[in-house]
Amino acid sequence: MAEAAETQETPSAAACRWYRHLATVLVGAALLLGLVQLPAAPAARAESTGSRPVEVSVHTLTPAAPKQDDTLTVSGSVTNTGGSTISDAHVGLRVGSQINSRVDADETGTRSSASGAADGSEIGKHTQKVDKLPPGASRDFSISLPAKDLDLSRDGVYQLGVSLSGRTADQGFERVLGAAQTLLTWQPSAIEGKKTQLTFLWPLISATHLTARTESDQQQTPIFPNDDLAAELAPGGRLQQLVALGKDLPITWVIDPDLLATVEAMTKSYRVGGPDGKNTPGRGQAVAKQWLSQLQNAVAGDQVVALPFGDPDLASLAHHGKDVPGSLSHLQSATELASTTVDTILGVKPRTDFAWPVDGAVDSSIIDVATSAGAHNVIARSDSFRDRTSYSPTAARQIGSGNTAVVADARMSTGFQGDLVRAGEYSLAVQRFVAQSLLVNRQAPDNERSIVVAPQRMPTTSQAQAMAAAIKALSDNRWTQPVNLGDAAAAKPDPDANQQVPGTGSYPDSLREQELTTKAFQEIQKTQVTLDGFKVILTSQDRVVTPFGSAIMREMSTSWRGDRKGAAEFREAVQSYLYGLTRRVELIKKSDVTLSGRSATIPMTVHNGLLQGIEGLHLVLESSQTNRLQVDRSQPVKINGGQNQSVKFETRANANGPVRVTARLYTDEGQPYGDPVLFTVHVTSITPMVLLVIAGGVLLLVLAGLRIYIKRKRSATRAAEGGQPGADGEGPENGGPGDDRPARPGDPAPDTGSHDTEPSGSGEKVER
Repeated sequence: MAEAAETQETPSAAACRWYRHLATVLVGAALLLGLVQLPAAPAARAESTGSRPVEVSVHTLTPAAPKQDDTLTVSGSVTNTGGSTISDAHVGLRVGSQINSRVDADETGTRSSASGAADGSEIGKHTQKVDKLPPGASRDFSISLPAKDLDLSRDGVYQLGVSLSGRTADQGFERVLGAAQTLLTWQPSAIEGKKTQLTFLWPLISATHLTARTESDQQQTPIFPNDDLAAELAPGGRLQQLVALGKDLPITWVIDPDLLATVEAMTKSYRVGGPDGKNTPGRGQAVAKQWLSQLQNAVAGDQVVALPFGDPDLASLAHHGKDVPGSLSHLQSATELASTTVDTILGVKPRTDFAWPVDGAVDSSIIDVATSAGAHNVIARSDSFRDRTSYSPTAARQIGSGNTAVVADARMSTGFQGDLVRAGEYSLAVQRFVAQSLLVNRQAPDNERSIVVAPQRMPTTSQAQAMAAAIKALSDNRWTQPVNLGDAAAAKPDPDANQQVPGTGSYPDSLREQELTTKAFQEIQKTQVTLDGFKVILTSQDRVVTPFGSAIMREMSTSWRGDRKGAAEFREAVQSYLYGLTRRVELIKKSDVTLSGRSATIPMTVHNGLLQGIEGLHLVLESSQTNRLQVDRSQPVKINGGQNQSVKFETRANANGPVRVTARLYTDEGQPYGDPVLFTVHVTSITPMVLLVIAGGVLLLVLAGLRIYIKRKRSATRAAEGGQPGADGEGPENGGPGDDRPARPGDPAPDTGSHDTEPSGSGEKVER
C-alpha cells in the first residue's frame, strides 16, 4: 500500500513543480516587460505632473465660429522648453468633448499650454511637419482644413486641442510632447429659437489730462501737465484705435465729455508745463483735430451715452462724499455739462440718463446717489446682482422709484481683461466670448433675452482689438442680434431675475480701498468755497468759473482709483492756483500815519493784478478807538484789469494818541475778501475846549499889550507937554491908580491947571 501511495503522489508533485516553473516564467516575463517599459514611465509621470517639454500657443483661429462651407485655419507657434532636441515632430488638431457649461468654457485653456491635455483623436491628413526643434527653439505653424472635416454632428461649443507629437533623444518613440486648448463654436446655421439681443458698450474714457491752469493772456491758453494725451490720439494710440475699431461695429458709445473738452482744447494753441515753470508749446493740435473728426464720423447713426462730466466716482460719493455739504451738487452740474459738451463738440444729442459705477458694483447707497442727478438707469453687473436662475436673465431690472438696473453679464464683460498682448491670450479671449454668447443662448433658446456687455472703462489697444474681433465674429447674427443700450434698458424684465438691490455691506472691500476719502471731498468743497467767494467780484466770471468748475469735477473722477497720491496732488495744485489768483486782488501795505489836524484824509490803495476788471468790493477802515479817531467806514472799489485804485477816507480826531486801524475788503454780501492791512494813526490834533482856552489866553495877552501901549503913548504925550509921568508911567494923570504916598519935602505941588477941552489923540481912551 505504501508503494501504491507513493505512486499516486508522484504525478501530483510533478504537476505542482510544473505550475511553479510556469509562475516563475510569467513573473520573469512581467518583470522583463516592466524593465523594458521603464524608460516610458517618466514620460507618463511628466504628463500627469505637467512637465511636457513643448509649449504650444494658438495665435489665431479663423473664422471664430466657422460654418459648414468655411475653411478653418489654426495658426500659432511651438517652443522647445526642454533639454533635448525634438525630431520627427508634427502639429495636429484634436476635437475634444462638447462643453455645455459656462464655467467649463471659462476654465478651458486656463491650464499651461505645456501641460494641456490632448483630448480627442488627431484629425488625420491635416497635420503639419515641424523641423528639428533644438532646446529653446521655436517654430510657427498654420493648419487649414475644411470645416466639414471636423466631423461635428451637433451644434455647440467644443474643446479644440492643438498638439505637437515627436521624439526625443532619451525617448525614441513618438508621443505628445505639448498641447494647448482653445474653444471652437460650431453653429453652422441660424438657430431655430429666439436670438439673444446683445448690447456691447464701447467706452471712450481717459485719465485726467487738464487742470485749471492757463497762461496770463486774453485767450486763456491752457497749460497741460504733460503731452501724454497726444500719444493716445496719434495713429496706433489707444484712443485712436478705439475710434477706428468702433466705427463699423454695432456698439453703444459711452463717452466721458471731459475727454472731448480736453481734446477740443488741444485743437487750439496750448502749452505743456515744464520744470521751473518753463512752459513749452504743445504739439498735438494736428492729431487732436484728426481724432475729433474721425470720432464725429464714427458715432454718426449710433447711440451715444454721455457720462457725467469727468466721470465722477459714484461709489466714493455714496460712501464718503454725500455727507460733505455741496458734494452731490457737483454730480448734478456734471450731468448738465455732459449734454452740452457732447452736443457742441460732436453734434450729437447724447443720453445722459445712465450711470455707470466702477465695475458695475452697486449697493443701495450707490443707487441713491447715481439716480439723484437724473440718471434713472444704473449699469450694474451680474456679480453684484446675484441671480439664482439656471440661466442668464434679461439685463433690465426694475428696482423701484421708476429706476432700472441694467445688469451686464459678468463673464462676458470681464473676458477682455488682463494682458492680451500675447497672441495666445488674445485668441483665447475672442474664442471664449464667442462661445459664451452661444452658451447663453442655448440656456433658454425659447426665451428672448437681452444681454449687456460692459467691459473695463479704459481698455488697452490689444484689449480693444480683441473686443472688436469678438464682435465681428458675431456679425452674421446666427444666434445674436445687436441692440443699443437704450433698447436694453427698455426690455421687458424677467420676472425670475433678482430685483433686490444689494445692501451696503456687500460692496467689495477691494474696491472700497480704492475710493476717495472723506478728507478728499472736504478739500474739494474748500476749493468750491474759494471759487464762490472769488467769482462774485469778477466782471468776466466765465474766465475763472469755467476752468475751475471743470477742474473740481475732475477731482472726483473715477480715474483716480488706485492713485490717491496723484489725486491729492491734483487737488492741491488746483487749490493753490486758485488761491494765487485771489491774491492778485489785494490791499497795498501801508505805513503808520500821523494826523496833525482835527480832520484829515487817509488814502488806501487796492491792486488788481488780474486781466479782467473787478467790482462788487467795498473797502472798510475800522478804528480801534473811535473816541479818539473816527473814520468813514466803507468805500466802493471798482478797478480795471492790471490797475490800482486809491480810495480816500475822511477822518475826525477827538483826542491825541496812537490809534490802531484795520483796512479790509468785503464783498457785497458782507464776506471778507483777502487779508486785512493793519497800521497805526498817530493823532496830534486838539479838542475844542483846549482851543477855547488857548484862544482866551491869546486874547488876554493881546488886550494886555494894547493897554500897555495906550498907557505908554499917553505918558509920552504928557511928557511932551511938560508933565512928569509916574515912576512906572502909570500915574493918575495917565489913567493909572492914584498915588497914596505921603507928601515928602521937595515933591512938586500937584498940577491944578485947567483941562484941555480938545478931543484926545488917536488910540486914546476917552474917559467921560
